Amino acid sequence: MVVFLLLDILPGNAAEVMLGESATPEAVQAYSAKLGLDRPPLARYASWMTGMAQGDLGRSISYDTPVAELVAERLVVTVPLALMAMLLATAIALTLGIYAASRHNAMGDIGVMAVSQIGIAIPNFWFAILLILLFAVKLQWFSAGGFSGWDEPWEAFKSLVLPAISLAVVQAAILARITRSAVLDVLREDFVRSARAKGLSQRAVLWRHVLRNAFVPVLTVMGLQFANLLTGTIVVENVFYLPGLGRLVFQAIANRDLALVRNIVMLLAAAVIVINFVVDVLYAVIDPRLKLHAP
Repeated sequence: MVVFLLLDILPGNAAEVMLGESATPEAVQAYSAKLGLDRPPLARYASWMTGMAQGDLGRSISYDTPVAELVAERLVVTVPLALMAMLLATAIALTLGIYAASRHNAMGDIGVMAVSQIGIAIPNFWFAILLILLFAVKLQWFSAGGFSGWDEPWEAFKSLVLPAISLAVVQAAILARITRSAVLDVLREDFVRSARAKGLSQRAVLWRHVLRNAFVPVLTVMGLQFANLLTGTIVVENVFYLPGLGRLVFQAIANRDLALVRNIVMLLAAAVIVINFVVDVLYAVIDPRLKLHAP
């Protein structure tokens, strides 16, 4: 309801955008009637809800294509991009976070915290431009933008490397700080001292015992970050000219294609809910003690 109302009160409509500034009021009115935009808001809302309940997301006004087909086409870019960025961010963050915690207040810890602070401060679109200048323009290792499609897997993968890095930097910086704090909390527990007393190496203590017990808050942030990567790739996809979901939303807003915008927003909201549900389930897998405290 909120999504529908917020989009419905925006000025202008798709008919005006599609016909252009030179269109007469009569032509705009006739085209609006053809698109069903002249119907009362309650009727349009009821029609939208009924369609979603039946699995019919409607038809895009600007593309004249079923919304479900458009979304499916763009998800094959956005989902792999989000997964690549999340995997890269997780690998970097866990390594740096555990390294910093194991060297608490030493130069290694201070250095990681300084680098992570810089990573948080860097806008991902600006970092994306730097990556293009270095790796696409100067070194020519990657293309500056575009997506060749999954018919050529290696070229498609290369097309997503730079965007994934630009998205992963900020997420890795945040996650590294969370990992460091969580690991430091667990390092003060009695079982860690017991593990060390048994002769386990520092690496074994950190990776086998400490990380698993510290992973619940880390996993919470990872779930939020993955949802953010799915919903927040608009700027980066436009920088690299990727035909993903973010770019589709941007174009739909510019064209006042409300049917497309509404359904994409609902899809992304549903994705956030599902991701958070999966994270809640994984809590019990990581730490079985949480089952004992469940209501």
